[in-house]
Amino acid sequence: MDVELLAAPFNPLASLAAWQAGLRNGPAAIAAAEAHFIGRVRPVASDGAPLEALEIEHYPGMSERRIAAISQTLAHQHGVAAVLVRHRVGRIKPGEPIVVVAVAADRRGPALRCCQELLETLKHEAPFWKREWVNGCGQWVAGNTPL
Repeated sequence: MDVELLAAPFNPLASLAAWQAGLRNGPAAIAAAEAHFIGRVRPVASDGAPLEALEIEHYPGMSERRIAAISQTLAHQHGVAAVLVRHRVGRIKPGEPIVVVAVAADRRGPALRCCQELLETLKHEAPFWKREWVNGCGQWVAGNTPL
């Protein structure tokens, strides 16, 4: 499991390339399939207003452990070889990458299913607190967006 929370902007494709290079030397080297997802901050708040920024707070240490545990559990359930999670924290502007998730497996089905389930589980169970900034005012987000 390769999990990291990032306070600064990042290049999801560079993160993915570095992860793929690391796969060549471990047990995941024989993985024949990968599933990837890159998420970016939407340009509108939950009420439809133009979004200035999304702020994500977390509990350092606990958040990484929880995301790693989620990743490990789902990797085992789906029989996948490797998982990558990079997630932003702090203040993020619309259009900036917020998350990249990648899964390597021996077949496309397990890779795709694990990637989708991991994303949904992170959305609902990762210990993040989100605040939307509109017109200089921050409003805490009470729920998650639908699939």
